[in-house]
Amino acid sequence: MNELREKVDVCVVGAGHAGCEAALACARLGFETVIFTVSVDSIALMPCNPNIGGTSKGHLVREIDALGGEMGKNIDKTFIQSKMLNRSKGPAVHSLRAQADKAEYSRAMRKVLENQEHLTIKQAEVCDLLVEDILEDSSVMANRKIVGLKTFTGTVYECKAVILCTGTYLKARCLCGEAITYTGPNGLQAANHLTDSLLELGIEMRRFKTGTPARMDRRSLDFEKMEEQFGDERVIPFSFSTNPDEVQIDQISCYLTYTNEQTHDIIRANLDRSPIYSGVIEGTGPRYCPSIEDKVVKFSDKDRHQVFIEPEGIHTNEMYVSGMSSSLPEDVQLAMYRTVPGLEHCKMVRNAYAIEYDCIDPKQLNPTLEFKNIRGLFSGGQFNGSSGYEEAAAQGLMAGINASLFLRGEEQIVLDRSQAYIGVLIDDLVTKENFEPYRMMTSRAEYRLLLRQDNADLRLRQVGYEVGLVPEELYFGTLHKKEQIDKEVARLKSTIVGASKHIQEFLREHESAPLKTGVTLAELICRPELTYEVIAEIDTERISLPVDVIEQVEIEIKYEGYIERQLKQVDHYKKMEKKKIPADIDYNEVGSLRLEARQKLIAYKPVSVGQASRISGVSPADISVLLVYLENYYKR
Repeated sequence: MNELREKVDVCVVGAGHAGCEAALACARLGFETVIFTVSVDSIALMPCNPNIGGTSKGHLVREIDALGGEMGKNIDKTFIQSKMLNRSKGPAVHSLRAQADKAEYSRAMRKVLENQEHLTIKQAEVCDLLVEDILEDSSVMANRKIVGLKTFTGTVYECKAVILCTGTYLKARCLCGEAITYTGPNGLQAANHLTDSLLELGIEMRRFKTGTPARMDRRSLDFEKMEEQFGDERVIPFSFSTNPDEVQIDQISCYLTYTNEQTHDIIRANLDRSPIYSGVIEGTGPRYCPSIEDKVVKFSDKDRHQVFIEPEGIHTNEMYVSGMSSSLPEDVQLAMYRTVPGLEHCKMVRNAYAIEYDCIDPKQLNPTLEFKNIRGLFSGGQFNGSSGYEEAAAQGLMAGINASLFLRGEEQIVLDRSQAYIGVLIDDLVTKENFEPYRMMTSRAEYRLLLRQDNADLRLRQVGYEVGLVPEELYFGTLHKKEQIDKEVARLKSTIVGASKHIQEFLREHESAPLKTGVTLAELICRPELTYEVIAEIDTERISLPVDVIEQVEIEIKYEGYIERQLKQVDHYKKMEKKKIPADIDYNEVGSLRLEARQKLIAYKPVSVGQASRISGVSPADISVLLVYLENYYKR
């Protein structure tokens, strides 16, 4: 028989959150794209927590949407409860989090993929990547290029770019005490052949671990013993293009309960049966999403831990036990769960388990998410050593955008740390040493006051528009919004109110200090006790503005000093980012570099002095030496 061969532009391996965004980006930009999955029923699957967003992750979803991605739109269609987290804190850390109807989220995303022009879904396991040598080119580091891939059934797909989004499927195995099953999440087929092909290509692999808690039958739980958790009274959508009036639904409650010393005693007595502590698990787990075993051992001073009971959807009785992921044996799991108030008679629908999988060391990637040594090979998501649906989707979108720009022959995009949380995420992955699954956090973003979730459209719509993923109508709408904000801020800064009797009485009513001389309305808004809404009474020239415009106006005025300070820091940062390092630089020729710095620079191959400065082991003195060398280099 003749070998079956097909020709496409892009192949996306994996149809999780990263793969969906990557494939949609490529197809929407006009490239014939095929997306491979071990099961069509697992497209955009949520194998762990049934929610989207959360602290810092909500920022990522908003940025994905601003760039033209799909995750925000999809959760707006399928959520069952929504909350804005950290409302009591400043706007820099406000983050949306929504409980999803797990099955509906997957179905809705699959529908989008199935109806996307230029996109084909294929259920098949990819086992080989096909590459060819390329002529030496001093402008790039790669000496090979991707030309296609091969499935386990023997079909060859010739293509110009491949995006690897394999998630937790590569040589996956699930562990529940002594029981080990060689499957991917939710009992789905593992992908057991691609790792060997990657190793043959010289790609450095790692073994990471994550886990998930049990799912309980709702009918076996006693919610009277738990604290009911409600969604926001007024829901704010994730997508900037979603009409807020369309997401005001009857929301489903979640519940809060706690572990106790009895729970912890059962766990401690059975640690020898946990694969994590018996040495059976080889992979490294996430520091910021530990199993209940890890919590009990590492935080032994705590006498209880929060447990959120969350619905998996409207049409199922399965409840997710957030905060109690575990790899303990089934009998121990049931015993410990039944010590938790409200779970005394619980029945497990699915056991908790840990899952190990193969992924890469992301230092092998350029900031564009293209492999340094193989042209046209991109990757995103948990395959890059990250954790979380949102981190995966963000990387998948950027990999899809850059694969498309690569095919166009255009310069690829790198969002820097001052532009987006996505920029922080990718820069951390490709620049810093990550020995555990990476999780995004607001504390990782040094310019977080500028990178708020509320202004993601103002920051990134233009990028999405210039790439071709954001329609003209949406982009011009954002420009109009910016114009309204600027105009209103200018008006408030130029409108002066005097110390009249009416004004003094107004200030007294709001427990604000009286005026001794005239001030602007902007200066009044800066007072902690006053807001844009409150001063409406004395603002006689005010016109009606959209809620999102008012939000930006108030933030810009109240935090102006802090924002200006961060903008000055960004100016210094950008100067370092603009100092590019040539691809063919020989660090052995850079005199006075310390040995450790030389080794790290050779290993990471930074593209700019800014990136080099963030590599562990490269000191400010090494950067000074490098700057001097580059100055002479460019004079040659």
